[in-house]
Amino acid sequence: AYGARASSGQRALAASQGFSPRPCRPITGDRVQRLTMTKSADDLFPNHDGLEIRRGPGQLHATGILPAHGIATLIREQEIWGLRELDANQIQPASLDLRLGPQAYRLRASFLPGPERGVMECVEELTLHKIDLTGGAVLETGCVYLVPLVEALALSERTSASANPKSSTGRLDVFTRLITDFGTEFDQVVAGYKGHLYLEISPRTFPILVRPGSRLAQIRFRRGSHTSSDAEMQRLHDDIKLVDGDADIDGGIALTVNLTPDKEHDIVGYRAKRHSGVIDVDKIGAYDVLDFWDPVKVRPGKGLILDPDEFYILASREALHIPATHAAEMVAYNPLVGEFRVHYAGFFDPGFGAREAGGAGSRIVLEVRSHEVPFILEHGQIIGRFVLERLTDRPAVLYGAGLGSNYQRQGLKLSKHLKAL
Repeated sequence: AYGARASSGQRALAASQGFSPRPCRPITGDRVQRLTMTKSADDLFPNHDGLEIRRGPGQLHATGILPAHGIATLIREQEIWGLRELDANQIQPASLDLRLGPQAYRLRASFLPGPERGVMECVEELTLHKIDLTGGAVLETGCVYLVPLVEALALSERTSASANPKSSTGRLDVFTRLITDFGTEFDQVVAGYKGHLYLEISPRTFPILVRPGSRLAQIRFRRGSHTSSDAEMQRLHDDIKLVDGDADIDGGIALTVNLTPDKEHDIVGYRAKRHSGVIDVDKIGAYDVLDFWDPVKVRPGKGLILDPDEFYILASREALHIPATHAAEMVAYNPLVGEFRVHYAGFFDPGFGAREAGGAGSRIVLEVRSHEVPFILEHGQIIGRFVLERLTDRPAVLYGAGLGSNYQRQGLKLSKHLKAL
């Protein structure tokens, strides 16, 4: 009933939150015309805010990130809907996977529509050509594409959202950003938004093969905001040890880079090969590591020189333990720690690395790209910080607990598309 890709854990999660797959909204009559990305969002979702809003079962807090059963409530209330029925395994402990639609547009440049225009108005001006994804299509490196997503939103005035690339997307150096009609920021969905969702895609290192239904990004929903203060994160760390050892907490918890070789392969990371083959984003364990990556070694006591515009996979020295009551996110790029970007995919679900979800601490895989000039990384150097945000309620199933999660208990790990070295 839930499709071949749904694991037993996903089916249990779906059953626990009362989710049953069905067409979210039938497309008949004049709705067909209205779904062609019209300018007025009110035309798409008339009187939606007049509907009675029900709380998710067992909701403990009025503000925070919505867990899986809260997302299922949004689906039942048709605040989330799609041109196809939603798959049960799209719902993660505190996020929803987003699916590509059947068409892509190759653009001259990236853009934000601004408060006066819809996305498709801008696409008409910037499109080089239109691509049919139905049979699969290759998105080339160095190009900018825009894909209308299957999912659309009709949020109430108290619900907002934010998006991020999925972990596997970031580890392939595929740059994605969510765009909304009349949007002024990437990856942000304002409270009360009613309209379609679009994903900007720009492969940086590897060309990728995608098709309708491919999942490159994820979205989180929140009521209000409850990012934990430094004092709250210190209390949590004292109780459950959010990271191994002492925590450096100052606007978030510091993460440092590990440049000590792992015992199995004697390497500290990987550097991407240019001019490699195509990676099918829907295939798991299908490609040999050495066809796409060069292992990186560092002599004892020496740093790692990041070459400009090369892409590296490294790991944090710390192992994270994200509690069931919170989710985490890497904070935005901070030029004060160095001229490099770290971690495209910044979401960590509740239970990531947690012992109660089968973890024993999970190290953060760092997607690193230096800018403009060579930059030396030293072992133990701070490369970023993460912050915690409270959930409105504990999810029924945690990250890694029977969900087929690919990165629980991870160390230095490439994307799921690669075979083990």
